[in-house]
Amino acid sequence: MPSPQGQADAETGARRPAGALEAEIMAELWAAQGPMTAAQVHAALGEDLAYKTVLTVLGRLHTKGLVDREPTAGRAHAYSPRRVAAEQAAEQMNAALRRGPQPAEVLQRFVDTLDADEQAALRALLSAQD
Repeated sequence: MPSPQGQADAETGARRPAGALEAEIMAELWAAQGPMTAAQVHAALGEDLAYKTVLTVLGRLHTKGLVDREPTAGRAHAYSPRRVAAEQAAEQMNAALRRGPQPAEVLQRFVDTLDADEQAALRALLSAQD
């Protein structure tokens, strides 16, 4: 049985990059108006994914501390993101900086990839910190 992160795309036979299914599920949870059951997430993805795969990934996200889960009727749970999307992205960026040997160079390369509007927003945020 293939791992959820390596799940093959039903139409192309291509495999998802590592973490792609987790990201898709998190995007659905962030877009939701409230907690979602695994069945609701499965339906929202609209793909040819096994329900059990979605359930497994939700369990992994819970174990990683990325989602909270609350019991619903029967054995089901409703899942909700522990952090808003921007907070989660910022945490990932900080982790990447801490892993790198030269944080200033990593920051420079990141800034080099930003478009003019993003650079202006970053400047405004930095000047507001002063």
